[in-house]
Amino acid sequence: MTRDALVGTALAGYTLLDRVGEGGTATVYRATHPTHGTVAFKVLREKLRADKTAVARFVREWGFGAKVTHPNVIRTIDAGEANGLPYLVLEWAPGELLEHYLRQNAPLPPDEVASIVQQIARAVGAAHAAGIVHRDLKPDNCIYDPETQTVRLLDFGIATATNATADQRLTRAGFFVGTLMYVAPEALSGEIVTPAADQYSLATMAYQLLTGSLPYAAKNPREMFAQLVKTPPTPLNKANPDLIFTDAVEAVVMKGLARKPDDRYPDTVSFATALSEVLATPFPANTGGGLLSKMKGLFGR
Repeated sequence: MTRDALVGTALAGYTLLDRVGEGGTATVYRATHPTHGTVAFKVLREKLRADKTAVARFVREWGFGAKVTHPNVIRTIDAGEANGLPYLVLEWAPGELLEHYLRQNAPLPPDEVASIVQQIARAVGAAHAAGIVHRDLKPDNCIYDPETQTVRLLDFGIATATNATADQRLTRAGFFVGTLMYVAPEALSGEIVTPAADQYSLATMAYQLLTGSLPYAAKNPREMFAQLVKTPPTPLNKANPDLIFTDAVEAVVMKGLARKPDDRYPDTVSFATALSEVLATPFPANTGGGLLSKMKGLFGR
């Protein structure tokens, strides 16, 4: 493996200890600082440093992240440029990406699903209260600590202000931002989205947490795009042949996935609260798998 040239170096007073991840826009390092202690140090990828839009989004992540203060949101500490490298410093949180945890453990028990969805909803609610739509809710943008069942939201890189005008957008008309598997149908036009789009993404995550599957199955992005525009999502009770959910659970999840924003819940916290209530009823879902799960789900109707 080629050694990362930045590992072991110091930038802006932060000593980069090791590389812990790399996404489409940035490389993430574990770093230490005399005042801040252990932190996550993000550096914009080299191929994007000449892209004005990418740099603007990176800077905007700092601005939006700093505005949202909540126990379930990763705290934004610092930002700047060192040796020509745009960087962003975030609070270091224990745990792993929720995506990794899901890959190993989904479908999850109903009480754990309720807890995760509630925490993310509160984090997103804090962003909405600050006038910010996240636009990229997905398991890859959440840190999860299974020992404490604590979830922390991160990455405001493609967030937008709820009062943004067309001229202030960093998305060209006819294009969308986000991750196609989790994006709300209305976002596919590239128009300004509302907090309801985040609720749709959270409902998609809830669907995945409960079933281990996504509401749409497509072979490629083009097919996924077409399904999101024209086809209703797969009903919750048809997602996994080994699981049957109560009518109430299915109704809440599918309402969160409604195609029209006005047909969803008033906000993400309302969605999460409704889901928690129906998952708390006897034999709601996901309690054992196989025939036992199906029997319990039927008796819980």
